[in-house]
Amino acid sequence: MDVYLNGRMIPYGEARVAHDDASIQHAVGLFETMTACHGRVFRLEAHLDRLGRSAAELGLVGGFDRDRLAGAVTQTLTHNSLDQARVRLTVTPGSVSLLRTDTDTDTAPEPTVLVVATDRVEYDPAYFEKGVTVIVGGQLANPFDPTAGHKTVAYWSRLSLLRRAASMRASEAIVLTISNHLAGGAVSNIFLVKDGGLMTPIARGEEKAGAVPAPVLPGITRAAIFELAEAEAIDVKRRMLAIDDLLDADEVFLTNCGWQVLPVTNVEKKKIADGKVGPVTAKLRQGLLDLIDRETGKTDG
Repeated sequence: MDVYLNGRMIPYGEARVAHDDASIQHAVGLFETMTACHGRVFRLEAHLDRLGRSAAELGLVGGFDRDRLAGAVTQTLTHNSLDQARVRLTVTPGSVSLLRTDTDTDTAPEPTVLVVATDRVEYDPAYFEKGVTVIVGGQLANPFDPTAGHKTVAYWSRLSLLRRAASMRASEAIVLTISNHLAGGAVSNIFLVKDGGLMTPIARGEEKAGAVPAPVLPGITRAAIFELAEAEAIDVKRRMLAIDDLLDADEVFLTNCGWQVLPVTNVEKKKIADGKVGPVTAKLRQGLLDLIDRETGKTDG
């Protein structure tokens, strides 16, 4: 398997990033994780839109080259002849270490662009048939953190939550905000089902004018669920949600591009409703799988 690094396809084990790259020196960078089916990424344009917005808002990379990034992703899939894949695109400001001693400021550093495509992760079918257990994590999402709600490479706090969840035989950790409202999972967005309708936390960019920024990532899969719910006449409310909303929900599910829709049937020792995967979750999961297949499917001719 080869990876794309700054315009070149390089064997997986030989790809190297400079020691003074901003991602290594300061954990500065953005990434997108995507799903490819039939050799095409599901909603690549939406992923690049989100990456571009984050790059602009955070002042991360000057001269954001959308076409180059799209081409890099497509080239990586084609070069490796991958039909079904997990694709990660990482963009950093390049060699901008604060530890540098040179005074050359005439030339802006080139961004680092890395694309890694691997076989798609195959999850245990029981996750989707019986649901999973989640824990409530101790980390608090802070709306006053300018990087909150963006997909940055500074991921240690989330990974440590996942490690804690795994130690408790759980599949994900639910993150709270500093006001003790639901933010989502460590690596996912969260939806609650109540009386046939959906509820989900407000994400960055969805706030009312003058409101405090939301520290929640606007997920690409999350957006697809909105579309599917609208097609099924399922009401969706974006609002601040408390722990009691989670525990009293009729159904709970998580979304990301890897597992698409993941049913949650237990929050630690508390069952969600009857502890079984609910009908709304099952319908939306199948609808999403069908949508991905339609949008990425090869056309005739």
